[in-house]
Amino acid sequence: MSEAEPVTGEYRGMPVSISNVDAENRAYFAYCAAGEFRLQRSKVSGLLRYPPTTACPWSRDREYDWVPVEGRGAVHSYTEVHHAIQPAFRGHIPYLILLVDLDTQLGEPTEHEALRVAGNLVTPDGALAPPEQVVQVGIGTRVRMVFVPVAEGLAVPNWTIDLDAPQPAEPWRYPE
Repeated sequence: MSEAEPVTGEYRGMPVSISNVDAENRAYFAYCAAGEFRLQRSKVSGLLRYPPTTACPWSRDREYDWVPVEGRGAVHSYTEVHHAIQPAFRGHIPYLILLVDLDTQLGEPTEHEALRVAGNLVTPDGALAPPEQVVQVGIGTRVRMVFVPVAEGLAVPNWTIDLDAPQPAEPWRYPE
């Protein structure tokens, strides 16, 4: 992959492209492609940030390091899709889009904050989760990150149920 060329690929039938001027996202998705979840840590505030950006939202400093972060957390919110707009998703409805509070840096810098990462609910091998898994997931469900390869140097982070973590007895779900 050349620095001058955009990174392109296809995710579930949809074209994906990261411009050559988008250095932060190129680095982030390259780490994902290597099976590593890394986030930027500000050299001034010491806080991690997501999504990747050019400056820390708390200190505005532009100096950072990419640090490994455990891809585990709890579902903060979700959307259950029953009408897929993208043709590649139509055979998989219902499917979930999760917003996950990472365990790392939970409640920092204030008690109401968290690093929140979105992604689809998938099986451990990266396929969209079947309906019998979709109905098991709600607010509080423990999940872990799974990377779905898109192209050379590009993978998308998604979420699967964390079978090694204690789960809530009945995760809250939106009324049907």
